[in-house]
Amino acid sequence: MGGVALLVDAVTVEFGSFRAIDVLSLAIDFGEVRAVIGPNGAGKTTLLDVISGITRPKQGQVIFDDATDIVRASESAIARAGVRRKFQKPSIFEGLNVHQHIAIGAQGGLHRSLSKPALRDRVSEVLEAVGLSALANRSASELAHGQKQWLEIGMVLASNPKVLMLDEPVAGLTDEETERTVSLVHSLKRPDRAIVVVEHDMDFVERIADRVTVLHEGRTLFEGSMTHARADERVIDVYLGR
Repeated sequence: MGGVALLVDAVTVEFGSFRAIDVLSLAIDFGEVRAVIGPNGAGKTTLLDVISGITRPKQGQVIFDDATDIVRASESAIARAGVRRKFQKPSIFEGLNVHQHIAIGAQGGLHRSLSKPALRDRVSEVLEAVGLSALANRSASELAHGQKQWLEIGMVLASNPKVLMLDEPVAGLTDEETERTVSLVHSLKRPDRAIVVVEHDMDFVERIADRVTVLHEGRTLFEGSMTHARADERVIDVYLGR
C-alpha cells in the first residue's frame, strides 16, 4: 500500500501554562512499526491522546490516511475510521470470557455489519493471532497480566485497524511474555497498517521498531533507527543515560 498513515503537522498542546507538545511534526508510514520513546513528561502519551481524539491540540492538524484531518473528530469517529489504541493498563470486562471480548472488538470497528459466520471466523482468527485460542471460554478476570495485555491487543486488532497504537505493551511482563509480544508485534505488521508503540523497554523497542522517534519536552529530539538512537549523544544525555 505504502504512503503516509499519520501526518502530525505542527501540533501544540497546552495544559494551562505547561506546553506538553511543542509544534510537533512527524510522519508515520503504512507498513512500519514506529516506536515513540523518551523520558517521562516528554509528550508521548499526550501524542497518542491527540491522535485518538482524547485531547484537542491548541494548534496543528493530524492527517490520517493522506486525506482526513482528525483533530476535531470524536473519539468514536476516529476509532471507526480505523485508528485504534491499546491503553497502558488493560481494561477488561470482569464478567465476560475471552471470546466475548474479541467479539466486542470486531463489532466495534470497520466490521459492524458482520454476519454471524463472518464474526465467528474473525474472532477465531484474532484469538489465533494473539495466542489465546485455548482460553476462549475462560473468564477474562482469570487471565495472567500478560494474557490480559494480549487480550486487549486482540480487541483492538479485531476491528482490523489501519493504525494500531500500543501504549506500553510489555510493562510488567515476564521475559517469556515479552518474547511472545515481540513475535506478536512482528506478526501484526502489514503493508496497509501502521503500528505505533510507546514503550520504556529499550531492548523490546530495538527488536520491534523500524524507526524510533525520541521526544523531549514535547519536541522531536531524534528520529531514526534504535541503533543510531543508542549512539546519539543528545538521546544518551536526556534519556538513555539516566
